[in-house]
Amino acid sequence: MGTSVQVTPLCGVFNENPLSYLVSIDGFNFLVDCGWNDHFDTSLLQPLSRVASTVDAVLISHSDTFHLGALPYAMKQLGLSAPIYATEPVYRLGLLTMYDQYLSRKQVSEFDLFTLDDIDSAFQNVTRLTYSQNHYMSGKGEGIVIAPLVAGHLLGGTTWRITKDGEDVIYAVDFNHRKERHLNGTVLESFVRPAVLITDAFNALNNQPPRRQRDQEFLDAIERTVNAGGNVLLPVDTAGRVLELILTLEQHWTQKQLSTPIYFLSYVSSSTIDYVKSFLEWMSDSIAKSFEHTRDNAFLLRKIKLVINKSALEEAPGPKVVMASMASLEAGFSHDLFVEWAADPKNLIMFTERGQFGTLARILQSDPPPKAVKVTMSRRIPLVGEELAAYEEEQNRIKREEALKATLVKEEESKASVGAEVVTNDPMAIDTNVTHPSSNASGLHSGAFKDVLIDGFVTTSSSVAPMFPFYDNTSEWDDFGEVINPDDYVVKDDNMEQSLMHVDGDFNGKLDEGSANLILDTTPSKVESSELTVQVKCSLLYMDFEGRSDGRSIKSILAHVAPLKLVLVHGSAEATEHLKQHCLKHVCPQVYAPQLEETIDVTSDLCAYKVQLSEKLMSQVLFKKLGDYEIAWVDAEVGKTENDMFSLLPLSGPAPPHKTVLVGDLKMSDFKQFLASKGVQVEFGGGALRCGEYVTIRKVGDASQKVGGAAIQQIVLEGPLSEEYYKIREYLYSHFYSL
Repeated sequence: MGTSVQVTPLCGVFNENPLSYLVSIDGFNFLVDCGWNDHFDTSLLQPLSRVASTVDAVLISHSDTFHLGALPYAMKQLGLSAPIYATEPVYRLGLLTMYDQYLSRKQVSEFDLFTLDDIDSAFQNVTRLTYSQNHYMSGKGEGIVIAPLVAGHLLGGTTWRITKDGEDVIYAVDFNHRKERHLNGTVLESFVRPAVLITDAFNALNNQPPRRQRDQEFLDAIERTVNAGGNVLLPVDTAGRVLELILTLEQHWTQKQLSTPIYFLSYVSSSTIDYVKSFLEWMSDSIAKSFEHTRDNAFLLRKIKLVINKSALEEAPGPKVVMASMASLEAGFSHDLFVEWAADPKNLIMFTERGQFGTLARILQSDPPPKAVKVTMSRRIPLVGEELAAYEEEQNRIKREEALKATLVKEEESKASVGAEVVTNDPMAIDTNVTHPSSNASGLHSGAFKDVLIDGFVTTSSSVAPMFPFYDNTSEWDDFGEVINPDDYVVKDDNMEQSLMHVDGDFNGKLDEGSANLILDTTPSKVESSELTVQVKCSLLYMDFEGRSDGRSIKSILAHVAPLKLVLVHGSAEATEHLKQHCLKHVCPQVYAPQLEETIDVTSDLCAYKVQLSEKLMSQVLFKKLGDYEIAWVDAEVGKTENDMFSLLPLSGPAPPHKTVLVGDLKMSDFKQFLASKGVQVEFGGGALRCGEYVTIRKVGDASQKVGGAAIQQIVLEGPLSEEYYKIREYLYSHFYSL
């Protein structure tokens, strides 16, 4: 049998819920993505809670909440403790995304599902990998290799390749084949005939206009609004697709020398751009080349201002363009700005991605949009008067209880330790188990003295020792003087260390000053909420900047990759069923669309065996260099080793003859240039390459049909036997490796 592969969806099938899937490779359990929605609905995580303790490794594909939002909660509450693997941008920007989510909600609610410490604790388990880096699993996962590859959707976004015994399991969701301003397209098309491909149907029913047309309509709509005196609000994510919007607006404003102010408003906006500036090698080829030649960083923003509070917007009282988090409008600055701007017909709310199901953004994107919506406005205010006094009294009571508990614990520990040392109740007893310090100063050790003679009274039965213990704190000495403990000279403040960890620990001081102040702010406060009905008189517009391949492209890519087995996840029921039926007809005969918590077995039908190459056989093999590889033709017979393992042994008799095998691929255009450099008159005509007067070279067969990853095509050399024919054939053979 081949490698055993089982797939169990934990969230995100036949709907647009967050992504989370359990992929088992020969009993080794991968949790692929661990997403949550902007409602932070704990019911979505119930399937994960049932298997979290069995997870051996976590693979994260993208840095947004839909792919990693549940990590802090799962590691704190659900028992998830496996190592996590992601690229460096996914790690850094994912951390910022979760910071922004927490800070946005903490300002408007008593959010307690996770804390900043929980976020830090979860992300400390992340092992960062680079694109195409093979990481070899150990222990239970021995023999499994994982590698992140370009997905093209978000910065650092990943298509995961999991390899075992030469068979590839590919996890490719939210990929984009288009090359964008800041990202290259996906490398999914480079795979041919993987054993299993897990992909999504999220965009299977959508088709996109050309990028130039979309960008022009996007920019025209913004310019019309600001020229008419209105404001433009773009609800965006924290550190994902907003980067493409930033470059689009920055370049357009620079080219046209526009003066309307643009703001990027989130609690971590400065930190986001600071990190993005250092990730140029993860971006598109055009950005990398521009930096190499001109040293100009594309994210050195001159037209866009980075702000962390709404008060900064008051600096520009006229029309303005604001990109504000969150994209769902459920919380954050975008929610507040929508409430302020929705009633003005001159303003524009521009959505650049589909809103999550059940969110305010999704409601506003309905057709027709509502004329009024009910929203909850909340704000955090300091406690004053009686409320403040009651709060302080409660905090003092809690501190007293904690101090009392700590004292009782210490007393119990002291009784246990001293009671173990004193083994007699005789009041005249001397504790002879205590070692007295030596008179040699270089060998002094601190010890406890309890050898006290008691005369005139008898200790009570409840006493554990005849006196309080006395400890000799004589210092140790060595050849250089008194031995010191460096920790004794460090001023420790546990509470301050925990608070500052977010500012100085993982971010080297790069966290926004305002965000740091929010983290360090311990002023007693409460949340006030009120229900409002907002009249929606502003313009609402949706432009697709999601950065995903559309339905037509997805179908073309899947046909090219041609997996042996295909698993469809994440997408509406209609989109999933549509793509499944298409793939059954045009891609492969084994297409699966599992239900929630349904385990499907997609084990390969191929039989794979491990064989050992004997030293005697290898000594007779002649390798030839082929690019980065060495290849050879081997004639051998199968035997068994002492450990009952298959082994390839040299033939006992002479090797049978075989036809010459030519390894490689011929590009006709390259061969044409090669022949021309050798002085051969050559030209294309009728789909063939005419060489000299009589010789013709053509490819025959269907390039779309593949066997073992290679197209079924033959190269045919036609012409009369002549000196010219043999010379061109020799040139042709020189472009291949013969075995």
